Amino acid sequence: MKLQAIDISIIIFYLVMMVMIGWFYKNKARQNKESYLMGGKKLPWYMLGLSDASDMFDISGTMWMISLCFVYGLKSIWIPWLWPVFNQVFNMMFLAKWLRRSGANTGAEWLATRFGVSGKGVKASHNIIVAFALISCLGFLAYGFVGLGKFIEIFVPWNLVKGYIPFEVPAQYVAHFYGIIFTLFAMFYSILGGMHSIVVGDVIKYIIMTVGCVAIAIIAFTHLNGRQLNVPADWQNPFFGWRLDLDWSNIIADANRKIKEDGFSLFGIFFMMMLFKGVFASLAGPPPSYDMQKVLSTSSPKDASKMTGFVSIVLLPIRYSMVIGLTVLALLYYNQINIKVNGTADFERILPAAINTFLPVGILGLVLTGLLGAFMGTFSGTLNAAQAYIVNDIYLKYVNPDAPNKKIITLNYIVGVVVVFVGVLLGFFAKDVNSILQWLVGALYGGYIAANMLKWYWWRFNANGFFWGMASGIVAALVFPFIFDGILPLYVWPLLFAISVTGCIVGTYTAPATDEAILKKFYSTVKPWGFWQPVHQLVVADTPGFEPNKRFGLDMFNVVLGIISQCCLTILPMYAVLWMKLPLIVTIGILIVVLSILKKTWWDKLED
Repeated sequence: MKLQAIDISIIIFYLVMMVMIGWFYKNKARQNKESYLMGGKKLPWYMLGLSDASDMFDISGTMWMISLCFVYGLKSIWIPWLWPVFNQVFNMMFLAKWLRRSGANTGAEWLATRFGVSGKGVKASHNIIVAFALISCLGFLAYGFVGLGKFIEIFVPWNLVKGYIPFEVPAQYVAHFYGIIFTLFAMFYSILGGMHSIVVGDVIKYIIMTVGCVAIAIIAFTHLNGRQLNVPADWQNPFFGWRLDLDWSNIIADANRKIKEDGFSLFGIFFMMMLFKGVFASLAGPPPSYDMQKVLSTSSPKDASKMTGFVSIVLLPIRYSMVIGLTVLALLYYNQINIKVNGTADFERILPAAINTFLPVGILGLVLTGLLGAFMGTFSGTLNAAQAYIVNDIYLKYVNPDAPNKKIITLNYIVGVVVVFVGVLLGFFAKDVNSILQWLVGALYGGYIAANMLKWYWWRFNANGFFWGMASGIVAALVFPFIFDGILPLYVWPLLFAISVTGCIVGTYTAPATDEAILKKFYSTVKPWGFWQPVHQLVVADTPGFEPNKRFGLDMFNVVLGIISQCCLTILPMYAVLWMKLPLIVTIGILIVVLSILKKTWWDKLED
């Protein structure tokens, strides 16, 4: 199916609307640095939640999830625990409000509330978290725009466009050209309107995406209409044993190849390793990206908790309506969609192939607009985070701490353009730098968890330990691919984690403890639970009526309930589209019970 006039009109209307939003919020964003980068910390929590959910609804991630659903069936709901997807539950229950209580504007600025602004290791810890954030942002910007260009290229063939372009574009750069066009729109509204325009744009995109996803689910449901899917016997069962036991041999042999390449055959061990890594990663809190910026932009710690809880509710059912809908259509009409590359099935092509084949006029335009908005939302959120780190944590910290507001806003504009230019430039050399950037980003995340976990729960942990914990983890992650070539990184992660923890402990005890005044202020303001007894005694000596945080047991209980409800929200639309009536009723029942308990154990007990 080719794009019709109504589809093209919907896309153009959306792009024009984004530009108008950026222009509308220009003056509001220019009021001060906090208004530009954080929306003045006055935006409603539900709008920030919708915005955060929209940023997570990216094209490449959705393509990956649809390919997983096609091959692994309902068992695919567990594989995103690799990220881990349930880190939002930990944020929702306690970490988001702890983070927001600091009053910081970035993750690097937050470190000053924990370790201070001077002393051995403080500058190094600040620099390493800024480097982590910027490399991550540049990596996402570089590959995001190329991925979008390749996606658009499927729907807008270059031979229909090149006649209207007054210059020659080589075939290998057509995707880059498309990517640049839409990147310019995203750059304009996000740089001009700051966090205000980003959030409003994300909310509009979420509404469009919701309509498109629900339409896809309904179309798939009507096409299925009692027909049997040609899938392995255990495909519709979300539960599993030690082995995966999905045999596609007599159906689609390439699916077996993918399972082997993924390394997920021993699914029981894979699941336990995901859970092990995921819990520690979740306890570390959100990484310094758009997710953290949205938490820090809320008006209060209570709103930060509400915002992160709202993300799962608005993201998972809608996203998985699209995932299961396109999966069902691809399974029903597998021979009608062309997803083979050089004779081998590329299951990540199911998303563009299915929507191009099965969606009617109008709905196709809405879905494409929503996916286009998904890119623009993720792009603008990442760009905003990069601006915050460069302006707030480099320029204002080291270059010109007393810069006037007008100069700060102007610098934000310049930094935004430069960051986009560098990201696009890296994208042009994607084939050459892909392995390097993926290597660096993977290494940074490998070194992130241990240090960022201990900072919350251990009073003696200091800036020196933070730096050496991250540094040792990064170095180990850079070396491991050579030592453990061909082994799934998840399986060697415990060793990486042990090395990073060792770096944290050695670094901590080779430097003095953090200043008592800083520790007391952090402990009494943030109120974390964990190993804080010496600091607690100091605080009580100054403030006899101070009450420690005794919610560890309740928080962990709520985390378990939150993960259960998150799983229910994920699989609910899958059961609905497949019309598995008994599992659907049971899932709804579990969800009602769990949410009723959380109303009493979490919502009613929210505090600033």
